[in-house]
Amino acid sequence: MQDLTRDHSDESALVDAERHSAGFRQVREARRLELVEDYVELIADLIGDGGEARQVDIAARLGVAQPTVAKMLKRLAEDGLVQQRPYRGVFLTEAGRALAAEARERHRIVEGFLLALGVSPDVARCDAEGIEHHVSRETLEAFRRFTAGRTGA
Repeated sequence: MQDLTRDHSDESALVDAERHSAGFRQVREARRLELVEDYVELIADLIGDGGEARQVDIAARLGVAQPTVAKMLKRLAEDGLVQQRPYRGVFLTEAGRALAAEARERHRIVEGFLLALGVSPDVARCDAEGIEHHVSRETLEAFRRFTAGRTGA
């Protein structure tokens, strides 16, 4: 474990270039996937709640214009995550349902971790929405273990 009490002022803030670029690649990929995951998770929630996901409802929930949603839905369809049926709405493919379930589970783990730290439920829910997309599998597993250790689960 790293000694965080030690004065690190004599050490360079820069890591080697390969590690540095790998970190930025990971963040860029997380940002790219964040929007995709938000859409499929919302579509799954809308279908689960009301039986359908309509473009107008997606736009209202995300606070964006319908043309923005249309463009993203086209991309999700090209990626094999959704199917659009004229006058019937948007449906998740098997791959889309799997991605939505994975995102929902990450959210649950991160939110549980924040709650275990004493963060209020509303703040934990909002913060988990951002954190869930940018956490490594290793860190996510550490969050899960920490939470399980505190709850005895």
